[in-house]
Amino acid sequence: MPISLRVVPPMLLALLLSACGKQPAAPEPERAVRTQLVSASAATRAQEYAAEVRPRVEARLSFRVSGKLLSREVDLGSTVKPGQVLARIDAQDLMLAQTAAQASVAAARTNRDQAGADYKRFVDLQRQGFISAAELERRDSAFKAAQAQLEQAKAQADVQVNQAAYAQLRADAAGVVTGVDAEPGQVLAAGTPVLRVALDGPRDIVFAVQEDQIAAVRAAAARPGALKVRLWGSEQLWPLSLREVAAAADPVTRTFLIKADAGKLDVRLGQTATVVVDLPQQAGIIKLPLAAVLEQGGKTSVWVLDGTSMTVKPQPVQVGGADGNEVVVAGGLKPGQEVVIAGVHVLNPGQKVKRYVPPRESVAPSAAPAASR
Repeated sequence: MPISLRVVPPMLLALLLSACGKQPAAPEPERAVRTQLVSASAATRAQEYAAEVRPRVEARLSFRVSGKLLSREVDLGSTVKPGQVLARIDAQDLMLAQTAAQASVAAARTNRDQAGADYKRFVDLQRQGFISAAELERRDSAFKAAQAQLEQAKAQADVQVNQAAYAQLRADAAGVVTGVDAEPGQVLAAGTPVLRVALDGPRDIVFAVQEDQIAAVRAAAARPGALKVRLWGSEQLWPLSLREVAAAADPVTRTFLIKADAGKLDVRLGQTATVVVDLPQQAGIIKLPLAAVLEQGGKTSVWVLDGTSMTVKPQPVQVGGADGNEVVVAGGLKPGQEVVIAGVHVLNPGQKVKRYVPPRESVAPSAAPAASR
């Protein structure tokens, strides 16, 4: 039978109502954290840039005349020699033009020879008094004009011979093909790039830097050993010499291209490298492990431990860069402060913590001595 609330004593009713209310939240556990005292020291920082090996000179080869590309004799990565034929275009029209030019030379030579013979006959007639001196001068002018026309025809014929020879694209120097821009069957205009050839010779280490870092790179290049390169797959650093700094920024990346001389390094085209720029030694550097830094509300901060109350609070900091597995703090901390370096993502402002104490290594008991017999 259900119990009526009228017969329930008032004190028991109050206990029942209080049990149905909201229970207070359990206190946060006291977490153990690793900490580190902040100390300032003098250190040398280094800036690294992704780089690539490129040829010092890369030529874009093209035909001097227009025509249909008939064949390409080399492929990407092919090694070429000076004078080697790389591609051919249809030279039929060029050969016809050469034949026409040679015919013009023959006609001009015949005209010149006829004018010369007439001039000689008129010289004899003028000596005999049959013609005037003015008529002889006209014949002389006609001979000279015919001679000039012959010279003009010869020059035009030489041009057509050259034009016919331009139907073959030849390598100017030894190198390797790094790009193909046209395929057989394509109709090309004069000057259209067909092949890109990296000429044999010195190589450059090319990398891009932001505008505010150009001065640091120039200063490092002036200090012996401050500008170095590390090739992919190797930990050894090799010295570099700065060769060229772009005068204008790239319109897309807004960075400046820098070229450094690879010297006698054994490098391959397109090989990946890392350029290391040693910055001047700076005093008062504060370094913390990367695990000590976190992002809160769009700001970089660390947890600072108050040794009196054993509570933590967030402290915004300014990061000045990275050095291996450590972060360089440029501002926001002072020497002597205690910073949490592990477990930072599970803490809350004002939370009580305790310093982590590593457990002592258990020592295995030594074996009992053998019983004496």
